[in-house]
Amino acid sequence: MNPYESIAAAASPEEARTAVQVRRRRMFFRLVAIFTCLVLICGVIGFYYARHWTRQAMQDALPQVDGAIYVAGLSGPVTVQRDGHGVPHLRAGSLDDLVMAQGYVTAQDRLWQMDALRRHAAGSLAEILGASLIPHDRVQRTLQIRAAADRALAVLPADQLHLLERYAAGVNASIATQSAHLPLEFRLLRYEPAPWTPRDSLLVGLVMFQDLTNSFPQELNREALTARLPMNLVADLYPVGSWRDHPPALPTVDLTAPQQDIPDIPLDESQTKLRRPAMQATSAEDLLALQGALKNPVCEGCFAGSNDWVVSGAHTATGKPLLSNDMHLAHGVPGIWYQADLEAPMPGGDLHVAGVSLPGVPFIIVGHNAHVAWGFTNLGAEVQDVYVEHTRGNDSGMEYQSADGGWHAVIHQQEVLHVKGAKDVLLDVPATQHGGVTTPLISGILPSERRSLSLRWTIYDPANVTPSFFAMNTAADGTSLVAAFSSFGGPAQNLVYADDQGHIGYHAVGRIPIRGNVATPSPISPVPSDALDATQEWVGTIPYEKLPQAIDPPNGILATANARVTSDDYPYPVTLNWAAPYRNERIWRVLTARAKETKDHLTAADMLALQTDVYSDVDHAIAQRLAYAIDHATEPKFTTDKSAAKRLHQAADLLRDWNGSVDADIAAPAIVVATRASLWPLLLDPQMKTQPEIRSDLQPGEHRLTGAALYTWGNKAYAEEWLIMHTPGRWLPPSYPTWDDLLTAAVSKALADNHAPGDLAQWRYGQFRPSEIEHPIYGQSPLLQRILGLATGPGLNPQSGDDTTVKQVGRSFGPSERLTVDFSEFDHSTLNLVLGESSDPVSPWFLDQWPAWYHGTTFPLPFSHAAVDAVTTHTLTLAPK
Repeated sequence: MNPYESIAAAASPEEARTAVQVRRRRMFFRLVAIFTCLVLICGVIGFYYARHWTRQAMQDALPQVDGAIYVAGLSGPVTVQRDGHGVPHLRAGSLDDLVMAQGYVTAQDRLWQMDALRRHAAGSLAEILGASLIPHDRVQRTLQIRAAADRALAVLPADQLHLLERYAAGVNASIATQSAHLPLEFRLLRYEPAPWTPRDSLLVGLVMFQDLTNSFPQELNREALTARLPMNLVADLYPVGSWRDHPPALPTVDLTAPQQDIPDIPLDESQTKLRRPAMQATSAEDLLALQGALKNPVCEGCFAGSNDWVVSGAHTATGKPLLSNDMHLAHGVPGIWYQADLEAPMPGGDLHVAGVSLPGVPFIIVGHNAHVAWGFTNLGAEVQDVYVEHTRGNDSGMEYQSADGGWHAVIHQQEVLHVKGAKDVLLDVPATQHGGVTTPLISGILPSERRSLSLRWTIYDPANVTPSFFAMNTAADGTSLVAAFSSFGGPAQNLVYADDQGHIGYHAVGRIPIRGNVATPSPISPVPSDALDATQEWVGTIPYEKLPQAIDPPNGILATANARVTSDDYPYPVTLNWAAPYRNERIWRVLTARAKETKDHLTAADMLALQTDVYSDVDHAIAQRLAYAIDHATEPKFTTDKSAAKRLHQAADLLRDWNGSVDADIAAPAIVVATRASLWPLLLDPQMKTQPEIRSDLQPGEHRLTGAALYTWGNKAYAEEWLIMHTPGRWLPPSYPTWDDLLTAAVSKALADNHAPGDLAQWRYGQFRPSEIEHPIYGQSPLLQRILGLATGPGLNPQSGDDTTVKQVGRSFGPSERLTVDFSEFDHSTLNLVLGESSDPVSPWFLDQWPAWYHGTTFPLPFSHAAVDAVTTHTLTLAPK
């Protein structure tokens, strides 16, 4: 008998039961402790096993960069030399082999990105990411981007199709090589990439087309906002130009002369007619949901565009041209561009070109060859129109009326959305036709819309989908480069270029619609137009030779930054929605000032300094005006409340002493930028005749929708400056006695809304407006990030600059690359990406370029054989199989 049994035998029945219960409880807690320990041990083992598995998967996915790989389809060997940043320098014996090798090598580093880009365009992300992507896919299918690619593919010339097929063959050979160790994204999402096709390259190109031309949401926003505002206020909100503009083809103006008075806002022809948009405007909630599905806008005030400029040898230290380009786009992991150097023999002269490529598309998009260099900024041409169709009948038998009065059956396109972990979604996309081109009805992506809205877009004409940059890459001089772009369909761009003969030039490129009449074009409608309005029908495109252009200007400088490029007497409407003029003005001001100097000519280092310039003339001017307003406010809450008055006057002192440089480690720019945002609700909401439709069941953390949410305009910052400097009485809300009180209230609101510290001198602009760049898969899961245990992107970082500085930035937006081409010696040219060449976090080339981008330095862009050989760290041979 054991001791417990002895005790139980000697004890009373009640005591025995108690002892047994105590013993059982002890055993239970002991088992729980043991089980908990086992769970913790298993959890720790599982965590480190998961880390080991993911790290090993990423390690296994790294590409082979030395030795030889045998690839079926090559006719001869291709040498792939990689430098210290993993940039591939490809040398092939034929154009076919070069293009195939480019596809192979790009897929080595960017395969999942390429797959995601084609899925994004085609509207098939829900198939791999689940039901949360259904709204995105529904929008893309409704916009018929995949159908546009199919139409373009069907009419491609045989030589262009052949190049896309060779590129696809290279990508597919790379997929085959990687099949046993695909990038981790494929393994986590449990799918394999489908074979690459020529259509996929067109889809990737259309991603960029959409990013740079998708203006129809702004058209709908404008209609919704202006329908609720007094008509005499509308023109103030939508300027189409300013005194700060400097079109590249116009004579030089003295931008250094002081501007004592800001002229009135220029109007476009449609505004002078005081058009009143239809009162049945699209609901505000639908428009915000559409912006969310399109991720548009990517940041407040940011214009998907760029900076580019070229300086003749007359103003450079070497006597040869310098060309610079930094394209401003949404940031991602990896970045949108892939750097490459391509070389192959060609009849009449070798092809040798270096710069940035778009993963999934052959050749170089921006860069230089042995004779000519080029860069882009987005022109912002209006290549989308929304029509209000006249329809009758029900969904199954709907008809639409054409301009000739006839009725026609609506066309129906059936789409199937495959959804991971859920049932397929069937989608019917109805469409009409305008000018023989199919125009989808987009009302289906606006749930509350009662009208039949159709969208016309230049991509629906297959002639406007450019498949490759081969002709541009092989240009022998500026003249032949401009000729090569004559067949470029879009997106419409500002092209600047220079050649080795010393010429510099500018030419707008891309097909831009003419509306109404070829001889006397109609103004562009700022809001959806009646489908039967003949003045808004497209009747052709602006002749290439009549697009804005300039060559070898007397001042030796050409620059664009998405602002207005047309003169007042230019006969063809291009757009109403130019970008704000401040970046362009600053570039011209700096370059022309330096051009006047005779001793200190421009160098490549000066080009980089300008690309990273963060001075804002408009922010500086607004800062002084806000300080004045605070000093002269009359509202008692600003003058008698000692705590509020002290805080505001500290803000005024900081603003007064600021030099206009939007640096990360100071407070003044945070006050200005925050106040600019806070001012718009104070201006717009009191003027709204009807408030936007909003839900009454707002959840915690959600914000009430105001009219400011609908105000999306490229030149918004100039409208803001004009209002602040002119202080028109028609805009002053009745609750404020003066504009000084209104502006002071905006400052107070900005400080409160953004939780500015009690001591404003401790506020830091860089922390208020940081940069955030995260991986689209790894960055969405804190648990996955802990398991990986390494950087999957730069994350959150303080940054300088804003939407009005040459270094134009937003939270996840900014320069996507920085290029300077030096014609005195191509090997002295420089280029850097945001992050790096690789998409694999364990690669040394994943984030190696980030410190240079972040701190404003750069890297050489070797071009000659000797320079490339000197920096080569790995050599791979792709050999015929």
